[in-house]
Amino acid sequence: MAAVFVATQVQSTVLGWQVFQLTHDPLSLGLVGLAEAIPFLALTLWGGWEADRRDRRALSLWSLAVVGVSGAGLLAFSLLPLRSAVPLYAAQAVAGLGRAFFRPASAALASELVPREQYHNASSWRSSVFHVAMVAGPALGGGLVALGGSRIAYGVVVGLSAIGLVLLTTIRPRPRPAAPQGHVWSGLAEGVRFVFAQPVLLGAMSLDLFAVLFGGATALLPIFATQVLKVGSFGFGILRAAPAIGSVAMSLVMARLSELRRAGAVLLWAVALFGMTWMVFAVSHSYPLSIALLAIGGALDNISVVLRGTLVQVWTPQEKMGRVAAVNGFFIGSSNELGAFESGLTARLLGLIPSVLLGGAMTLATVGLVAWRVPVLRKLDRVRPDEDPDAEAAAP
Repeated sequence: MAAVFVATQVQSTVLGWQVFQLTHDPLSLGLVGLAEAIPFLALTLWGGWEADRRDRRALSLWSLAVVGVSGAGLLAFSLLPLRSAVPLYAAQAVAGLGRAFFRPASAALASELVPREQYHNASSWRSSVFHVAMVAGPALGGGLVALGGSRIAYGVVVGLSAIGLVLLTTIRPRPRPAAPQGHVWSGLAEGVRFVFAQPVLLGAMSLDLFAVLFGGATALLPIFATQVLKVGSFGFGILRAAPAIGSVAMSLVMARLSELRRAGAVLLWAVALFGMTWMVFAVSHSYPLSIALLAIGGALDNISVVLRGTLVQVWTPQEKMGRVAAVNGFFIGSSNELGAFESGLTARLLGLIPSVLLGGAMTLATVGLVAWRVPVLRKLDRVRPDEDPDAEAAAP
């Protein structure tokens, strides 16, 4: 899946840069995220239901093909003299449509390929691959824009998506429990009820939702690159890659560790410090310091990603994995896109730096609220539950 991850990062990096160069409006960067978020939020729970009923590999293939159509559309638009960003938003909406099904299907498929006792290690390595792509993607996207413009960059996106499709056909998943029966709405409600009945899962998802929604201002990096740090397109690519560099380093550390102790406290502290790094970044006018802060923030975010991903996998019965992954995607996937919209909107209303400072402060407030309202998460020692949920589900 590395090719798919790289393609996604190149596309989002180039699209953000292209839209801002076209509009010079911070809100337009937020609209890129909103265009993807609307179809994603509308359909991802349905995608989770289908992932529990159908062949997860086949569903992943079809939905990834839809995402590839988005990149092909952007390539076609790059050949035209655009005066409006509306076609670019439409192409990103197609990507949101595909990802609404691809994210739950691929997450559930991954759980079929790895024994449950290896989920923590597998989650760390998967995060490593994802964040290596996050390093390569923005740097590659910025470099391609600097060297040949958006059309070359989108051509690479289409090529990488095709490679991902071919590689996905080689996966052979293991047999899994029988598909759920009944009406789609009852099936979706069952997945939502399961998450809300697990305070640890609900707390971890809520923490990531609001932390990324308020604390991350990645969508505003084109403005920081051009107006604050004045480093150009290639420098922007390095800024976009910096969080992933820190994430990769932390992923390698996490992959070599056995199961963490005091996992709940570690998760809360990681998210709190993540918000603080963005607050310092907001007032930094030093390019090296800004890169370092983004890298530290990426390392802290990786801790949250690995712990949350492991919690979802080890606390969820296999037959509910698609729907729970969809609920998780609804929380986390929406936070990235809606966070981009929130960042663009508050930057327009409050100004660039005040908006990022406010977001960091809201992240700290979210950590405090979750620690207070979900004490079971705060006191969580081991990631693995006392009883295997699959064993419980199989009990008569």
